[in-house]
Amino acid sequence: MAVAEAQLYLKVSNKPRGRGTSALLEPLLAKGFPAHLAQKALVATGQKTVEDAVKWLHSHCNDPSLDDPIPQEYALYLCPRGRLHSRLQDFWRESKRQCGKNRAHEVFPHVTLCDFFTCEDQKVEFLYDVLKKVGDSFCQIFPPSIFLTLHASPSYLGFFIDDGQANILKDFAVAFSTEASALADCHVKPTLKQFHLTLAHRFYPHHQKTLEQLAKCINPGEPCQWVAALYSRDMRFVHYQRLRALFQYKPQNIDELMINAGDLIYVDPRQQSEAGEGWVIGTSHRTGCRGFLPENYTERAHESDTWVKHRSLTKTEKELNVKPNGEAHNLSMSRSVTNVVSLQNAALRRGVLVMSHGERVDQVFGKSWLQQCLTADGKYYRADLNLPSSLPRQKDSMKQFECDPPLSCCGIFQSRLIGEALLEQEVTVSSVYSSPALRCVQTAQHVLQGLKLNQKVRIRVEPALFEWTKWEASRAIPKFMTVAELVEASYDIDTSYR
Repeated sequence: MAVAEAQLYLKVSNKPRGRGTSALLEPLLAKGFPAHLAQKALVATGQKTVEDAVKWLHSHCNDPSLDDPIPQEYALYLCPRGRLHSRLQDFWRESKRQCGKNRAHEVFPHVTLCDFFTCEDQKVEFLYDVLKKVGDSFCQIFPPSIFLTLHASPSYLGFFIDDGQANILKDFAVAFSTEASALADCHVKPTLKQFHLTLAHRFYPHHQKTLEQLAKCINPGEPCQWVAALYSRDMRFVHYQRLRALFQYKPQNIDELMINAGDLIYVDPRQQSEAGEGWVIGTSHRTGCRGFLPENYTERAHESDTWVKHRSLTKTEKELNVKPNGEAHNLSMSRSVTNVVSLQNAALRRGVLVMSHGERVDQVFGKSWLQQCLTADGKYYRADLNLPSSLPRQKDSMKQFECDPPLSCCGIFQSRLIGEALLEQEVTVSSVYSSPALRCVQTAQHVLQGLKLNQKVRIRVEPALFEWTKWEASRAIPKFMTVAELVEASYDIDTSYR
C-alpha cells in the first residue's frame, strides 16, 4: 500500500461515525447486505434506486477495496441547462477538434460553488437535506438573470459573472457550506473568488486567437435554466487518467482485466513500469478489479465521466434569461460555431492519413501467446485459426516476437478491408511510412494490397513512428526485424529510404 493511501485509510478510520440513514437502506439490509456495504453502494449510485445499488454490489463482488472505509468526495456546481448548454457543448467539441484537448475538456460546463470535500457514506443524506433547505431560503432572491462577460488571457478563456449576482451565489455557497459542515460533520469550503464558467484552460498560447473566435460565437443570451447540482467522485483516483473501453476484452491470463465496451478504467501513469508495450495496468470503475488490458482497446475519457450526480436544485421550471454585460443581445447577430468552421476550413489539396495497426495476436491470445504456439524443440505451429500460419524468419530467437508481435488473421483482414474502402473512395496514396514494428509493417502491406498499390508504392520504415515512451516504461526494448529480413519475408519495403 502506498504511503499516501495508508495515511488516507488512517485518517478516515479514525473519524467518528454518524447516524445518518436512508429510506433505501432497509431493503438492502433485508436482502442480507452488511450496512456499510449497502451504504457504500447507495452512495456510489447516487442513492437513486435499490436496484441500482444491488447491481453495483454484484458488479463489485471481487473488488479488493470493497470493505475499505474511504468516503467519496463531493462538490456543488451551478450548471447551465437548455440552449446555452448546447452552445457550450458545441464550443467544447469544436475547440477540441481545432486546438486539441485542454484542461477544461475534463469537466462539463459549470460554475463552482463549493469545491470537493469528503463526507461519510452514512451522512450523505444530510447533504441532500441541506441543499433543499438552503435552496428554499434563496428561492426568492436568486437572480432572475445571470450576466456573463467573456474574459481571455494567454492561459484562460471563460465567462465572468456580474459582481452583484456573484455575491448572491457566494451567499448561497456560504450558507450551504455552513449548514453542511455542521449537520454532516464535514469540512466544506465555499468558493469566494471570482465566479466564472471556464471555456478553456491551460492551452497553448498560439491557440488563444482561435479559441476566442469560437467563444464569440456563443450567445450568452440563449435561454438557460441554472441548476445547482451535487456531484461525487472516488477520491482514490483523483490524479488518475480515465480510459473508456471501445471493445470487450476477455482475459487470457490471470493478471489481465475483464472489460466490456463502454467500461471506464482508471490508469495511473506513474504505475505503468510493469506493463509491456501496448498494455496498461488499470482499475475498472464498474467492478473495482485491477489488471492488465490492451491499450488500443480504449480511448481517453473525461475526468467527469466517472462522477456521480446525486441531487440537483432548480429555482423554477421557467428558463432564466442570460444576457451579456446586462444588455439585450440581438439574436439575429448570433453566429453558430458551425458557420465559423465552414469559413475557416479550406479544401485540402494534400492530406495525411494516420492509422493504427490492425488486431495483434497478443491482444487476442494474451501476453503468453507465443508459448502456446511453440513445440518442445522451439518450432512455431498454428494453435488457432486466428493465428498466422507462419512467422517471418529472424536471425535470432523466436522469442523476439514476444516484444514485436504480428497481426492476427483478423488483423490482416481488417487492414485489407481498409485498403479496399480507400480504393472505393478513390483515395490516391503516394507515400507510405510505417513504424518498424512488425504489426505496423504488415498493416501497411495489406492496406496497399487492398488499394491495389502493392509493388507500386513501397513502405518506408521510419523508427521515429514507434511509441518510444513505451520502451522506457516497460524496460524491454523490442528487437525489430531488419529491412533485409522484411524484404526477405516478401514485404514491399523501400530499401533506399533513410
